[in-house]
Amino acid sequence: MSGRPTAPTPTAPLELSVVVPAFNEERRLGATLDAVTRHLHSTGSHWGSWEILVADDGSTDATRELVTVRGDPRVKLVVGGSGNRGKGHALRLGVAASRGRHILVMDADLATPVEELGRLEKALTDGCAAAVGSRAVPGATLGDRQHRIRELLGKSGNLLIRRTTLRGIRDTQCGFKLFDGDKARAAFAASRLNGWAIDVEVLRYFQRAGWPVAEVPVHWSHQPGSKVRPADYLRFLRDLARLRIPALRLRPADVLAAVLFVAMATALYSGRVFDPAHRYLTDSLQDQNQWEWFFAVTADNVAHLRNPLFSDLQGFPDGVNLMANTTMLGLSVPLTPLTLLLGPAVTLSLVMTLGLAATAAAWYRLIVRRLVRLRPAAFAGATLAAFAPPMISHANAHPNFVVLFVIPLIVERALRLTTGARVTRDAVVLGLLAAYQFFLGEEPLLLAALGMLLFAVVYGVVRPDVARRAFRPLLNGLAIAAAVCLPLVLYPLAWQFSGPQSYSGIDHGSAPGVANSVRALLSFAERSLIAGDAGRADALSLNPTEQNAFYGWPLALLAFAITVGLWRRPAVKALACTAAAAAVLSLGPRITLPLTGTTIPGPWTLFADLPLFESVIESRVALVCAPALGMLLALAVDRLAHARRLRTQYAGLLAVSVALLPLLPAPLKSEPRTEVPAFFTDGTWKAYVRPGETLVPVPLAEPEDAQALHWQTATGLGFRMPGGYFNGPYGDGDRTGVYGVPLRFTASLLRDVRYTGVVPVVDARARAATREDLAYWRAGALVLAPQPRVERLRETVEKLVGRPGRRVAGVWVWDLHQGPQDRS
Repeated sequence: MSGRPTAPTPTAPLELSVVVPAFNEERRLGATLDAVTRHLHSTGSHWGSWEILVADDGSTDATRELVTVRGDPRVKLVVGGSGNRGKGHALRLGVAASRGRHILVMDADLATPVEELGRLEKALTDGCAAAVGSRAVPGATLGDRQHRIRELLGKSGNLLIRRTTLRGIRDTQCGFKLFDGDKARAAFAASRLNGWAIDVEVLRYFQRAGWPVAEVPVHWSHQPGSKVRPADYLRFLRDLARLRIPALRLRPADVLAAVLFVAMATALYSGRVFDPAHRYLTDSLQDQNQWEWFFAVTADNVAHLRNPLFSDLQGFPDGVNLMANTTMLGLSVPLTPLTLLLGPAVTLSLVMTLGLAATAAAWYRLIVRRLVRLRPAAFAGATLAAFAPPMISHANAHPNFVVLFVIPLIVERALRLTTGARVTRDAVVLGLLAAYQFFLGEEPLLLAALGMLLFAVVYGVVRPDVARRAFRPLLNGLAIAAAVCLPLVLYPLAWQFSGPQSYSGIDHGSAPGVANSVRALLSFAERSLIAGDAGRADALSLNPTEQNAFYGWPLALLAFAITVGLWRRPAVKALACTAAAAAVLSLGPRITLPLTGTTIPGPWTLFADLPLFESVIESRVALVCAPALGMLLALAVDRLAHARRLRTQYAGLLAVSVALLPLLPAPLKSEPRTEVPAFFTDGTWKAYVRPGETLVPVPLAEPEDAQALHWQTATGLGFRMPGGYFNGPYGDGDRTGVYGVPLRFTASLLRDVRYTGVVPVVDARARAATREDLAYWRAGALVLAPQPRVERLRETVEKLVGRPGRRVAGVWVWDLHQGPQDRS
């Protein structure tokens, strides 16, 4: 049979048609048919004539036989085509075959009892064309509930539907709906979706036709044996997008590109993504602990309705200005339910993996819309933009430099302003996008603005006619965008620069890697699968997370060849000059000329002391090169594809392959995570830390060793502690930014023991200073976990405190309350 529904043979109309979609329902369908038949047969039922249509969707079990064996002419099997095509397809078949003046659509699981039909019928009697059984309106009752994750996904889906597609109906997905028969047949015949979203499609048809729809409270109970799988949620979102944007017809190449981006990101993080709670990215240094803490503390603040811009859980008693640290509130706040449910390690892993893929997809979309139509060319350019060596380096530890999917959207909206069409609308959207990116990462937004400015200046010089036409609408649009953006970010900005624990800027000094060298720009990154050299990369960068150049000399030569070959194109001139300018700026305020040893002033001097720029690590400016080089690559591949000579195509693609092959990254290094001591996981710590007190790790947490932050997140942020890993002021009198906190006497002494292994001489003055520090920290206990030089640290603490510690649940503990010897 054909998969499309066909018009039923004209017969006498019935009062009611019950349509039940079914796929492998042999365990539940029999009881459902018995219940529905019994209800319609009952003495109080007024449905004189009725039918039950089981619309089979390619079942492979005994579902069909359950229907045909009943021998009741009023219970019919409707089959269309072969294979499992989805609930929407089955409903379309069943409704098309129906004859009832009313049509009840219900699921085979009987989650809503058929006895609720009377409530829906009353709504149709009152003049409605459809009545939707709802779990979300007053009067609805719930029996057994779904798993928390499914319930959360369902509520999120309903919210998304209301916000984007179908307004006024709270619960579209409850599988119990009564329709006017003729109207239902018209709506289902016009539907095109095969998945769950057909409910939304049909109800939207009713709304657009002006046919009133009522939402009726019903009793609902979760039934085991759900056919819903995780992939179905993705298909549901895809179908919603098609409903929202009818013209949206993704090409197979676009879908393939998105899938490949996700696969590439997953492969990159393969050492951790499948077990994020127990794996640690080796080259993240202490940043993974810090970022997980950021996501955890934001979720904790939101859940307890506290200020998400501040916390005193570390750095006690002064606390942490979270707005002055990159906590990515744009994701950490909306992902609060996920963090509370699955933990910050899972949230961070998903953010970094999917965020990297989304960034690549956003660059792909921009390139397809603005630069080239050839999908493989756009894919190549987007891959370089999102997976360039500097991005791979930051993928170890810095999600704010990996999750950049908003940046291409900002670029696209700014380009729209230059046309002068719909300036206000595009400017408002641009302002909202800029505000959102502000809460994802201010430094990437600043660098993106710098890159866009460089591009605009060069393009304006190359095409002054275009610049003259674009200047006024662009200026007006930027003014409107600023008016939209500033009110949204003004208070967080004030808190960042004037709030508690704010600072004026961070001086990164002149260590190797703060600014790039020409060698760094032309060398290969540590994670290069073919040409990686960890020793050389480390010598030319701050650390494995800050390898901000390393594009390699073959790519530099390829970019030069593309620029020369396509120089006539204004976009090529602008992109090439943008990449070159960003590379030169990344060399810092003093540039050492290669092979000469001569140092000259660099153009970064013009920016170094400006507000905001003063905190930027100048080598990061080279990140601007990645999308510029990606777009040049896309233009080159597109040009090669249209070359007339096959020899030219082969030679060009060979050159591209040679340039890109050394940039192919190996998966990021990972290792098993250090186990959290039982002292924290089993709650023993609670006996030693009273309300208002802190737990003091030995030594205190710091940027070089922030394992104590992981202990905190493992306990659900149950205790406060001094020290930590964050950006804050050096002191009350000096607002210069530093990493961590200024070290008091005890913290400094313990830190020295950690790194030297030398137990210092402890006299009465040292013990007095320690008592003063512990009082300042409001310490309830000192805790020493297993680590290198643990015996030296234990000996030092015993001298400072004046008594030995106790071995408790895998750690050494010094109880600082009166009468510690009485504690059991």
